Amino acid sequence: MEGKNRGWLVGLAIVLLLLSACSKNEKAGAEEVDHTQEKPEIIEVEDEQEGMDDERALFPTLFTGVKGETEVGDRAVLATINNHPQARPQSGLSAADIVYEFVAEGNVTRFLALFQSELPESIGPVRSARDYFIELAKGMDAFYVAHGYSPDAKALLDKRYVDHVNGMQYDGILFKRSVERKAPHNSYISNENVRKAIEMTKSQAVVTKIPPFTFHESLEDAKIEDIASMLVVRFSNNKEFISTFAYNPDNGTYQRMVNDVLTVDKENNLPVEVANVVVIETAHRTIDNEGRQAVDIESGGKAMLFQAGAVKEIEWKNIEGFIVPVEDGVPVKLVPGKTWFHVIPTSLGLAKSVSYTP
Repeated sequence: MEGKNRGWLVGLAIVLLLLSACSKNEKAGAEEVDHTQEKPEIIEVEDEQEGMDDERALFPTLFTGVKGETEVGDRAVLATINNHPQARPQSGLSAADIVYEFVAEGNVTRFLALFQSELPESIGPVRSARDYFIELAKGMDAFYVAHGYSPDAKALLDKRYVDHVNGMQYDGILFKRSVERKAPHNSYISNENVRKAIEMTKSQAVVTKIPPFTFHESLEDAKIEDIASMLVVRFSNNKEFISTFAYNPDNGTYQRMVNDVLTVDKENNLPVEVANVVVIETAHRTIDNEGRQAVDIESGGKAMLFQAGAVKEIEWKNIEGFIVPVEDGVPVKLVPGKTWFHVIPTSLGLAKSVSYTP
């Protein structure tokens, strides 16, 4: 009997030990379960964010206000584009976030095309630099692309006033000549070679300066002033340099025409469509016998803004190196999308250079 009791006690002790071990294992297992259960909670939060409105999850691109996947992105590239009639249609314009149209000389205009949201496959025809083009690139800290230069521009480029690449040094290397056109209307550079140039010149590749532009949340938020569904901007009486913009209410953009010819991109045959047209006036001064200009991009002045099929009189200021449309000194909100800037001589003035109809 005593042996049986001793055996029973031993058995009980073994059972208690097993129960204790199981309890510890259960606690350890419970801790592991609790630990793993934290992960689904995090996933659920992420899933909830992913289920939110896509627009709220994206970032507005710097120069267009259109929502994109990255908050900053590549550095802006500013390229001088030929606007001689023999250079049309140009390549890459449909991808430009902003196009600035300036007088060069002889009442001929040139474009400065700014690429930051995307860099097109081909850019051109690339044309020569002017000092005020370089000053604009400097203010925006953009990588500057040109082929050739005026004497004043060369002096700035020689001392590396801006990060740049020029076709005078890389003709046939980074810049390629099209056999379809005659020089000087046939120099092009690819996006691959722009990136090579940035690397070769040891230039910064990502955004280094944030523009002070502000944007409406949507087209519907744009304040309507005087109705203006068609506008004309004249640099001179030469029909080849008179721009007509027609507003399309279906998509809220303007299409550009010159001499009744729609402005399209040679690479994809897409029309150039912009959400905003800004016309600014500023002082111009002829500086040599070639008719080259000195253009004031610092002092500010009168401007007109066309957006959402309407027009308003505003002003412009140079804010931290950027030409910015302002009202009461504050940046005017632009409609998300691309913008076209016309830079008009004060001697011509907005009243003579701009007309519009409802």
